[in-house]
This record gives sequence, C-alpha cells and structure tokens, in this order.
Amino acid sequence: MAIEVREPRTQQELDLYYDLRWRVLREQWTKSRESGRDEHEQDAFHLTAWDGPKLVGTGRLHFNTPDEAQVRCMAVEEAYRSTGVGGLILRTLEQRAREQGAKFIMLNAREGAVSFYRKHGYQLMDQSNTLFNLIPHWLMRKDV
Repeated sequence: MAIEVREPRTQQELDLYYDLRWRVLREQWTKSRESGRDEHEQDAFHLTAWDGPKLVGTGRLHFNTPDEAQVRCMAVEEAYRSTGVGGLILRTLEQRAREQGAKFIMLNAREGAVSFYRKHGYQLMDQSNTLFNLIPHWLMRKDV
C-alpha cells in the first residue's frame, strides 16, 4: 500500500475531503454536513491521504496563537485504520506546525483515539467537551 499524503489540489478533492470528514466524524449523529466546519477553514492547512485514486484519510492544522497549533478533523476510512495512515497524516501535520514556528500542538481526542495520540507522543491534559452530548473528548498536548 503506497499512501500519498498531500493538500487537496482541486475543488473536487476538497469536496471529497469534507465529505469523508463528515461521514467518519459526524454522519451517524447529524445530517448537517456543515456541522464540522468552523471559522478556521480558510486559514487551515488541510491534508488528504490517497490510496491511488481513493481518498482514505484527512487531517487539519490551524494556529490558535503563534506558538500553539491545533490538529483537528483527523478521519480515516474504517478499512484503513490501524494501517499507519493516521500516523502518516499526523506526522505530516506536526512537521507543518514545526515549519510554521509552533512550540506545541493541542487537540481534542475522542475517547477511542486517546491511545493513538499517546502512541504518537501526546499527553493527556484534561477532559474536554462532549460532542452531541454523547462523545467525550480529551484535551491532549505535544511539544514540538
């Protein structure tokens, strides 16, 4: 499996990116495709992972302050989980954060993803929000 990780190149690829994010992260709780978008979309670094012509993963990085970057919207198709795709996306986002001068990265991990982020060097800081009153999230941090 040769996965290519890169920014979306066309509007069609960007549309596929938003669709995968919604399907993996929100579809079973909301039909609103806009629910996962926020004020950082225009300034964020969007990343896609491709297995040939198939989009299999997404991730996003934006800055909250000049020192603090935030990873959001990590989504990997179920068939590609535990294959290294998520780690490849995360490492690429971290590299971009370092290149842009971040001192640390914050993220809000779903309970089921905490072990993934710990494996990649993130430390659990505190309980965060609960999405849709059902999905607990945990605030995590990694110094870069």
